Amino acid sequence: MQESSKKLGYTEGIVSIIVNTLLFGMKIWVGSAAASVAMMADAWHTLSDTLTSVVVILGFWISSRPKDEEHPFGHGRAEVIASVVIATLLAVVGMTFFKDSVHQLIVRKNANFTTLSLVVFAVSAVVKEGLARFSLWAGKKASSQSLVADGWHHRSDALASLMIVVGAIAGKYVWWIDGVLGIGVSVLIVYAAYDIAKAAFNALMGEKASPALSEQIRKIAGEESPELKDIHHIHLHRYGDHLEITLHARMDGSTNILDAHNFSTKLEQELRRELNADTTVHIEPEKHAENSHSVRFSS
Repeated sequence: MQESSKKLGYTEGIVSIIVNTLLFGMKIWVGSAAASVAMMADAWHTLSDTLTSVVVILGFWISSRPKDEEHPFGHGRAEVIASVVIATLLAVVGMTFFKDSVHQLIVRKNANFTTLSLVVFAVSAVVKEGLARFSLWAGKKASSQSLVADGWHHRSDALASLMIVVGAIAGKYVWWIDGVLGIGVSVLIVYAAYDIAKAAFNALMGEKASPALSEQIRKIAGEESPELKDIHHIHLHRYGDHLEITLHARMDGSTNILDAHNFSTKLEQELRRELNADTTVHIEPEKHAENSHSVRFSS
C-alpha cells in the first residue's frame, strides 16, 4: 500500500472518530430528553460510525504490512474484510432499531421533540454529509473500498438526521411520526449494509474484468507485437490497491519461443506501468486454440 493512501486512511479514520463521538454524545442527550426512538436509533447509528472508523484504521494498518511467506500477495484484502465488518455492524444496528420502532407504534408512544433537538440533528446532517464527501473523495483517491464504505455510512447517517428533522416538525400533528421515522432510518441503515457487503463479497470471490479494462489491456498488448492474434481469459485478482492479472495471448504459430518470451515480458512491464498490475501471460499458438472463446483484433 502506498504511503499517501495509508495517510488518507488514517486521517479519515481519526477525524471520523472524533466527530462521531461528539455527535453521539449530543444526539443521545437530546434523544433521551425527547423520548424519541428515531433519535436514539440515529445516535447509536452515529456511534457505530465511530466503531467502523476504528475498523478502517485497523484495515489500513494490516493492509500496509509487507508481503511474507504466508501472504505472498500482501495483506491488501484485510481492507475488504474491514468492509464486511462495517456492513455487519450496520445490519445489527438497523435490525435492532427496526424492532424498537415497530414496538413504538404498537404501544402508540409519541415523542416530545424540542427546538434544541432539531438544531442538534440539523447540524449533524450537515456535518455528516461533509464527512461523507471527504471519505468518498479519499476512497476514490486511495482506491480504498473501506473508505468508500465508510463514506456511505456517513451519508446514511446524514440522511437519517435530515429525515428526523423534517419528521419532527410534522410530529406536532401526527403521533406516529417518530415510529415511522425510526423504521425509515432502520431500512436506510440495512440497505447501506447490504450495498457495502455486496461490493466486498464481489471483491473476495473474484471479479470479471470490465469491458473498458479488457479493451485497454488488448490495446496495450496489440502495440507490443504484430504477431499477436488476440487476448482472452482475462482474470483479475485484487489485494487492496495491488492488482494481479492473468491472461492468455494467442500468437501466430510460427512465432519462435524467444520472440514470444520477449513479448510476454514487454507486456508485463507495460501493464505494470499503465495499470500498476503484476501480470502473468500464457502464450498460445493460434493453431492449438480453435475452441477458445476470444475477441479478435480488427487490425
